Amino acid sequence: MFKYDVAVVGGGLAGLTAANFLAREGKKVVVLEKSNRPGGRAMTNDKNGVLMNLGPHGLYLSGDAMTILTELGISIPGGNASKSVQIHGILNNSVQVIPTDFTSIMSSSLLSWKSKFVFGKLMLRLMKLNVNSIPEVSLKEWADAEISDPMIRHIFYSICRLTTYTNAPTLQLAKPVLKQVQRSLKGGVLYVDGGWETIIQKLKQQAIASGVDIFTNKNVTNIEHHGDYQSILCSDGTVFDVADCIVAAPPKEAMKMIKGAEQTSLHQWNENAISVTASCIDLGLKKLPTSRHQFAIGLDQALFFTNQSRAAKLSEDGTLVVSLVKYHNPIEEINVHADKKQLESVMDLLHPGWRHEVVVQQFLPKLTVSYDFPHMKRKENPGPSIPEMSGIYIAGDWAGHEEVLADAAVASGKRAAHQILQTNNMIFAKEG
Repeated sequence: MFKYDVAVVGGGLAGLTAANFLAREGKKVVVLEKSNRPGGRAMTNDKNGVLMNLGPHGLYLSGDAMTILTELGISIPGGNASKSVQIHGILNNSVQVIPTDFTSIMSSSLLSWKSKFVFGKLMLRLMKLNVNSIPEVSLKEWADAEISDPMIRHIFYSICRLTTYTNAPTLQLAKPVLKQVQRSLKGGVLYVDGGWETIIQKLKQQAIASGVDIFTNKNVTNIEHHGDYQSILCSDGTVFDVADCIVAAPPKEAMKMIKGAEQTSLHQWNENAISVTASCIDLGLKKLPTSRHQFAIGLDQALFFTNQSRAAKLSEDGTLVVSLVKYHNPIEEINVHADKKQLESVMDLLHPGWRHEVVVQQFLPKLTVSYDFPHMKRKENPGPSIPEMSGIYIAGDWAGHEEVLADAAVASGKRAAHQILQTNNMIFAKEG
């Protein structure tokens, strides 16, 4: 009846993942991306040959995103950022070694002898923990019940911030956070050669090879639900009529696009959504002033430093790409000017003289890390279908169920695609 079976609004990780799963099952798919290139927050900026992601990005080797990309036959080049790196902690404006194995636990000056034993037991327990047995409690509730030592709790929270890029222990559900911590301890993190643009390009190329049409500069302004089909209206006057539509866009944008969304479950999902943001400085440096400070996390501050070039190739001439991030608490006021000064002072602490080594830099004052995450105020997991509008589905990092960040984006894209395929098969079975 129509030229396309499915329209995917948004060409980021979620949208391109959905398009690939649909196309390989024979669906005719069009991806509509409003910007001049796909990728969303997974795109990489090329600054005179230095490749910079939008802040530090890590792909969990045992996470949903990597599992699903592998399922699609996509291999990602890069290095394990967790191998052979000493983690430093920032506490009271000084730099300390964070205990991560037996040797560093024994030599750490952060913990007393008794605390070292307790911390070692906690790390072993986290690795073996059956996360499915954890009740629906906040991260803070879980930590208060399980960790009595204040310094160990500091370290634990810093690890949780690092793995989820979220600084909201009173809001975060404990189970998804602990699952992510477990992944980091067991599998490690991949830093991607060429930046995350590599992932986007591989998804894009495979989608096109499977027959997907990808249009950039296509700004969808209105999605009209007509019962058994959907009309997708673009700002340039183009209209796409399709049986099914996946909106891989933030919840507020989805609300504006979908006509009549106020009377659907999407309205409640949007109301419950809590965005996570961060301030970030990305730097291209000729060299790292203090070579031992490759990776650091704040113990009394919500921040994180990493040299991404220790594991990934991000320049041709050897320029190092490093990132420093301050995680915002979603229930606190944000002062980006103060954040920038704080990040620069932390660079001064970790790498005195760093300004003399700068080749290129970018400052992202309020980068959206995620448009929602599993938290205590959620009434239900969003999507993939909008029950009141058959044929309209949602995907994106905010539509994760127990996944977070890129894992949520990619998993939600697969979920939406599979829901369409499953629903179509049921309809065909009834008609048959």
